[in-house]
Amino acid sequence: MQSLLRSRLLRRLPVLVLSTTALLIGATGCAGTEPDPAREIWTGALDQETFAALHELTDAEAPPALGDEITLSDGTSAYLSRAADPDAPGLIVIHEWWGLNDHIRHWTDRLAAAGYNAVAVDLYGGVVATTRDGAMAAMGSVDEAAATTTLRAAAGYLKGELGVKKYGSIGWCFGGGWSLRTALDQPDLDACVIFYGRLVTDPEQLAAIEAPVLGIFGLRDGSIPNELVDQFEAAARTAGVPSIRIAQYDAEHAFANPSSGRYDAAAANSAWSVVREFLAAELQ
Repeated sequence: MQSLLRSRLLRRLPVLVLSTTALLIGATGCAGTEPDPAREIWTGALDQETFAALHELTDAEAPPALGDEITLSDGTSAYLSRAADPDAPGLIVIHEWWGLNDHIRHWTDRLAAAGYNAVAVDLYGGVVATTRDGAMAAMGSVDEAAATTTLRAAAGYLKGELGVKKYGSIGWCFGGGWSLRTALDQPDLDACVIFYGRLVTDPEQLAAIEAPVLGIFGLRDGSIPNELVDQFEAAARTAGVPSIRIAQYDAEHAFANPSSGRYDAAAANSAWSVVREFLAAELQ
């Protein structure tokens, strides 16, 4: 079955549009009368209850962490996993809505093994959710100004303490939206990877982005309709974003989340191949 149904690449004008189909395997991953606007911003097209239902936390244990706990300049904790090459580029890793758990640490280690000095930030102030209600509460309590400061501190650590020459950002769901925000906020970012995160469709806002962007989405993700992905892509083209690649899978929300009960190894590994190719091209 074909699970990667569309892959497109857009570059700064003149715009080149490529449509390809790759053979990959399988598909994979608080309501109330007065919705909380702070939470709604991350639930996309869905109400809070429906959005929460898209997330299932696996009970599988992550492999032992290989990196170190560090403290960033803003006083927040983070997880650092170093590449074998001390001169390797850097990555800011942004957790999904469960928080900085062991599965995110494992992904950070995986990125380090792929050749990147990776720093996983903690935007929940140490909170790691294990229930949907807990995750929704943690997500809704995030102070956006403080989160932006933390992401800047992570970039400062990569550039200052580790001396990286190039760095990017990567995140899933909640973290995918913050990966895009990092590109909007940090003009020296060199690559941005968004796994089905909250999108921006205003060309004036997107014009601030100086980094190539890779967006990975599920065609059956109710929180990010395909029409919204199309709007994002069109707005990025209008804004003159350096390059944008969209990869869409026959999958639902959270199909590649490392701690998701909807996780599908085959589809996630296929997306991982796309990510590795993109990061190698932009950062190595």
